Amino acid sequence: MGCSSCSTGKDGQPRGCKNNGTCGTDGCNKLTVFDWLSNMSLPTGEKPFDCVEVRFKNSRKDFFRNPDNLSLSIGDIVATQAKSGHDVGMVTLTGELVRVQMKRKKVDAKDSDLPKLYRKASQRDIDQWQKCRNREEEIKKRSREIAIILGLQMKISDVEFQGDGSKATFYYTAEERVDFRQLIKDMAKAFGIRIEMRQIGYRQEAQRLGGIGSCGRELCCSTWLTDFRSVSTAAARYQQLSLNPQKLAGQCGKLKCCLNYELDVYLEALKDFPGHDSKLFTEKGLAFCQKTDIFKGTLWYSYKDEPANWHALTKAQVHEILEKNKKKEKVASLEEYAADNIQEERSVFENVVGQDSLTRFDRPKNTRKRNKNKNKKRRNQRKRPAKNA
Repeated sequence: MGCSSCSTGKDGQPRGCKNNGTCGTDGCNKLTVFDWLSNMSLPTGEKPFDCVEVRFKNSRKDFFRNPDNLSLSIGDIVATQAKSGHDVGMVTLTGELVRVQMKRKKVDAKDSDLPKLYRKASQRDIDQWQKCRNREEEIKKRSREIAIILGLQMKISDVEFQGDGSKATFYYTAEERVDFRQLIKDMAKAFGIRIEMRQIGYRQEAQRLGGIGSCGRELCCSTWLTDFRSVSTAAARYQQLSLNPQKLAGQCGKLKCCLNYELDVYLEALKDFPGHDSKLFTEKGLAFCQKTDIFKGTLWYSYKDEPANWHALTKAQVHEILEKNKKKEKVASLEEYAADNIQEERSVFENVVGQDSLTRFDRPKNTRKRNKNKNKKRRNQRKRPAKNA
């Protein structure tokens, strides 16, 4: 993050970098797109694309038509069409890249029902928008209390006000179907606004709320990940990860999306490896595969009668033994092959420029010699004659 605080200020601009959402580190917005065509002019006779991408609270984005051809740039606060009234959001993309994004999202750019962009937001619009945003946390807390009183098995995770303050959307997660008709009546009476309930999944909840992952970085789903592909435990098995739910689960409680990032590389590397269920026939006995190290290209095998005694073999050696087994030939033993792979252990730390040992503080201090010198000094002081006055 290049900005110390990119939350929205009173003027609608980020508080941190004051660069209106276009900082070079790309840290002001969620799911932002880098506009690599921003410094290029249109060919002669070409008109700019009349649609823009607008982001609202958290990761919600929509496309709007610009019928008045307003001069807009990334970071402008605009008033847009809503089902009733108007909404306020921030422009996140303009120009030809919007056409590409609409095609990717399967949105027809020629659709006449595409919502319109009204105008650039005035100071009055921004003040009203900010006032509504400040009420969201209080209303979310109160709505949760109402849901608990009604005994509904649901979790209200986020509240989003419409820009004009006439409507609020409540995002919730639930395991089963929830009858929230009485909840809507109670909330409409308590808050004096129109209520819309929208159920989302646990991954969508993490995407909207954001957070810091176990890697120390912001969640991928809330910064750049635009689709949620299925993640299975097989991805962890192929990468030889411990099937520990606490380590493999993300903030959403599901398997981490990053388990799929390197999966293709592992699958490509495992094509050259023998199967994990491969068996080696030797004169000493039958051997089974216990472990595989993809990076070192090493496999560990043990005899059926000695499961605790592992022998390290390279994948080339394993293929060689398997080829002999196909020809009904048995090798003498695994020890003959494993002996060629034994390497001398190299010291981790070498004192090549005069550094002290890394374990110098682990050695006990020799205090006996120090105490002996102190006692000798005291005896000499006692034997020394006193000076004459």
